[in-house]
Amino acid sequence: MVSNNAKEVLIQGITLEGRTFRPSDWAERLAGVMGQFRPGGATPGSHLSYSPWCIPQTFDGIKCVVVHTDIREFEPMAWDFLMNFAKDNNLQVSEACILPDANK
Repeated sequence: MVSNNAKEVLIQGITLEGRTFRPSDWAERLAGVMGQFRPGGATPGSHLSYSPWCIPQTFDGIKCVVVHTDIREFEPMAWDFLMNFAKDNNLQVSEACILPDANK
């Protein structure tokens, strides 16, 4: 369960049973579908980039999607879609604290 105080949620490509989720590009596909949901709303061509609220990442070799909870306020149905995707596919979901890269 995700608390109301969380700012980011991590959907991990590992099932609750510990198996790797397939297909291998699931995170990019899921984040791609969410491309239109972004601060200020969709703009021409916004479907060609990831939303800052839903970004695919790899952590310790595990594909993940980092979901910012602002999407929940902007478009609750998009948030529900993401959480139901994780639930329906038995994926691990946790609160995340993604720190910026110190080299940037």
